[in-house]
Amino acid sequence: MMSSTEISNTAPLAERMRPTSLDQFFGQQHLVGPDSILRKVIESGNIPSMIFWGPPGVGKTTLASIMASQLDMPFYALSAINSGVKDVRAVFSEVEKSERKAILFIDEIHRFSKSQQDSLLGAVERGIIVLVGATTENPSFEVISALLSRSQVYILKPLSEKSLLEIAAHAIAHDELLQSKKITIKENAALLRLSGGDARKLLNALELVVMAGKSDEVEITDKMVMDVVQKNMALYDKAGEQHYDIISAFIKSIRGSDPNAAVYYLARMVAGGEDALFIARRMVILASEDIGNANPTALVLANNCFQAVNTIGWPESRIILSQCAIYLAASPKSNAAYEAIEKGLALVRNTGDLGVPLNIRNAVTGLMKDIGYGDNYQYDHSAAGNFAGQEFLPDKVKGTKLFNPGQNPREDEMRAHLRTLWKQKYGY
Repeated sequence: MMSSTEISNTAPLAERMRPTSLDQFFGQQHLVGPDSILRKVIESGNIPSMIFWGPPGVGKTTLASIMASQLDMPFYALSAINSGVKDVRAVFSEVEKSERKAILFIDEIHRFSKSQQDSLLGAVERGIIVLVGATTENPSFEVISALLSRSQVYILKPLSEKSLLEIAAHAIAHDELLQSKKITIKENAALLRLSGGDARKLLNALELVVMAGKSDEVEITDKMVMDVVQKNMALYDKAGEQHYDIISAFIKSIRGSDPNAAVYYLARMVAGGEDALFIARRMVILASEDIGNANPTALVLANNCFQAVNTIGWPESRIILSQCAIYLAASPKSNAAYEAIEKGLALVRNTGDLGVPLNIRNAVTGLMKDIGYGDNYQYDHSAAGNFAGQEFLPDKVKGTKLFNPGQNPREDEMRAHLRTLWKQKYGY
């Protein structure tokens, strides 16, 4: 048996068990099984650039590595989360010096901005590299059309329970560390549930449970898996419960005006590989829902943040997200706009489609004018102070107050102005 020091210096089980040939590959038989489309392409020795689209842990990186090994091609791997155009160009330079066509694998390619994806085109067109991009998002929306037109898209499916159990059994039988113990999987429901069709999660959970065993005989049960894994597995999983917990904590930290907590949870998401646009999109929503007219500039900044993240991509987007999160957290807060539209929707549900008062209807035909459309409409700009004080709501709901300004300097000004205009009508 290896010592604990030796174990800690060993690669994770998922890495140790990474297949090195198509015959060792579990799952995706529609792509790599006998007479399947991708197997035939690889065996032909003439592979095009391609996009692997599928959930995490189903073999995208492994397939790219197997192709390079089987075809004896240099293999370069980058992650769009922490790489940029500079890293891509460095690969191109090295490949050109070697004068050997290489496979460039880019994980999470959808995280590259349009300009970053554009930087790949020249090398793909010249045949310097075969691009293999991996994405968990629909490439039709996340990969630029110029790259898509030059690539074959292959869809990878979540691994079935049968494939996952075969992977676990294979690891128990062939991994050197696991062979040092007598392992029995008595119950597998928890392992399968925690893996979610992801082989990497399955093997990481299996290793944690086995290494937590006190003796050389380990009988794996659902309770044992949950007790061990919940204490030790990665703290952020963008596809699971932690995804919702962390984004919830992030939003509530900003709503609670704590920039320190907001940046901490932002860092958790960035480190965990969360989609930058997802984070930015949530901040745009928060800028209206929780800040609103207490600081109207917050929505402008959040929207600009979303646009900038979409243009820049990783890793620089982390700075833009941080700036925006800090600004939003430090802004005065108001949910008055949110509450106003919710009250408005409730009023519409309760009262139905009430008729618009005739005086503010648009008389676009002679008949409409004859029956009173637009009669006695008062053009506010012709009135003193640009305010005529006419009624706009249907009779059944006139006088209903939907907007109640928040308690902050900007909305205090709004309240005072509305009170001056409408006197006691709306209770401002």
